[in-house]
Amino acid sequence: MPQNRMYQVSTLQALALGYSRAVVSAGELLEKGDCGLGTFTGVDGEMIVMDGQCFRADQDGHVSVVAPETGIPFAAVATLHGEHTFELGEMGDIEALRAELTERIEGHFGLNSMHVARIDGDFEMVDARSESPYHSHHVTLKEILGKNQRAFVFDDLRGSLVGVYFPDYMDGINMPGWHLHFLSEDRTLGGHVFDMRLRSGTARVDKICNMELELPREAAFDTYALKQDLQAEIKSVE
Repeated sequence: MPQNRMYQVSTLQALALGYSRAVVSAGELLEKGDCGLGTFTGVDGEMIVMDGQCFRADQDGHVSVVAPETGIPFAAVATLHGEHTFELGEMGDIEALRAELTERIEGHFGLNSMHVARIDGDFEMVDARSESPYHSHHVTLKEILGKNQRAFVFDDLRGSLVGVYFPDYMDGINMPGWHLHFLSEDRTLGGHVFDMRLRSGTARVDKICNMELELPREAAFDTYALKQDLQAEIKSVE
């Protein structure tokens, strides 16, 4: 199996502080991986990368394929090979799913490594969110979501969760633990996942031990104080 690499655009801490300018394009992002998640310039919706396509869930949870020139301020993608594939039974909430996924990677000595995952399944419910854009600088992600976030619930549908896992010591680069986005099987509904109930599914998970970090090149990036401890704020928006 070829060596896998996590490709990340900017850092979650920079996004949390309000750096939401384009760093790369969607076309450039897809050259680096076929599975992952992120957002768009101005925090214009939630990104789901799956099967080599980049999808946007808008503020109503409706999904479209984005144009290759669409700007990306933050994302994490990799190539999904399905190194570890296993069946999942009923999961009553997202915490049960996260615990199961964490137990699986712990069994393969992976808690200190990154992972990319996809779960295809039959969902009783998905509680999700997305948002409309807010074009301003140094306005925090928490403030943007407070103004523009919308939540919605999808019932009784098939679809996929795509997610990334980062270990605790990478806090600030990305969110520690599992971060999951949803895309319906018919590619019409999606968003950032708050909670879900899974009837059954199939998980594919890859352990990743290499990373490529693409930082913004413009001078404005240096006006953000990235030394701040934003763990509590990032957890609140998650």
